[in-house]
Amino acid sequence: MRRIPVFRWVLALGLALVGFSVVLAPSVADFPELHQLDLDVVNEKPDGECTVRWTDPFEDREREEPYRCDPDREPVLKAPDPVTGMGWDTGFVVSEGPDRGELYSLDEDVPADGGVRDGLSEAMVAGGLLLTAAGIAGGGFGALIRASGVDPAAVRRARQLRDTANAVAEDHERAEEAVRTAWAPLRRELASVPLESAPPGPRTTALVLALQVLVEAGPEARSAARTGGELCSSLDPLLSDATPALRYQDMLRADRDRRWGATYAVSQLTEMVKDADRRSSAQRFAQASVDLLRRPDPELGALAAWSDLEARPEEYRALLAEITGHESPTSSG
Repeated sequence: MRRIPVFRWVLALGLALVGFSVVLAPSVADFPELHQLDLDVVNEKPDGECTVRWTDPFEDREREEPYRCDPDREPVLKAPDPVTGMGWDTGFVVSEGPDRGELYSLDEDVPADGGVRDGLSEAMVAGGLLLTAAGIAGGGFGALIRASGVDPAAVRRARQLRDTANAVAEDHERAEEAVRTAWAPLRRELASVPLESAPPGPRTTALVLALQVLVEAGPEARSAARTGGELCSSLDPLLSDATPALRYQDMLRADRDRRWGATYAVSQLTEMVKDADRRSSAQRFAQASVDLLRRPDPELGALAAWSDLEARPEEYRALLAEITGHESPTSSG
């Protein structure tokens, strides 16, 4: 099973969020050079619309224009003041260029939806940076672990190979057990009768059918089963030692001896899997299992099984002797 690069996708998502936040952020015009000054508020409406008077710092003259005051400032600062009849606020004038000395409102540079878009943009930046950091940290740590020789994918492949090898060994053992089970009640009956000369009753037919599965599978299946059993015996202890390497968190929690043991086990498993790939062992095991699991129909396959026995009785007798230890007499004819 292919490992999904989770941290790579986390990193990509984080970078995408940061990029989208830049697009979403409200475009803010470049502020001109400004000069802050005090404004006398000549009159003022509750919503902040007002008329202000100020001294132009660049031409040293008084000016008066409509303005939008801050409606939320303290009431004592609002017009009309009981003593002077005017209120007070602060503002800005442009300090350079053709508009030098003109009042400047900061509200003019903020889009109508700027607050909403800016808040969403900031949230996307924060989320994107967190995901980016997690992707870099997780991916970097995973790469560091793999560089040290501990690759969870190698352990998973070794497990798959072990399961395939174990399956063919078990399938062959079941096929042989079927022969022993069918032979048991015929032991005395066939003690002095060649197998091919035995009367074709239900019990002898069951024995011949069980033998036919192994004869048809041939020595290749027997060799695959033996190799699979030996491979399982070699893989099992290594897979046990390599268990912490299946998850990076387990490698972090393991003590030094277990980490060293897992690293060594993974290196051995990697070589064994490569060797099995070169020999196409997994394909051999799978094909042998398919051959050993073929079960001919007891009725339709009986005639074909007896015909096959008559065509090559030596193979059937040899196989029966190998599995049960019984040397079947040969036909005198």
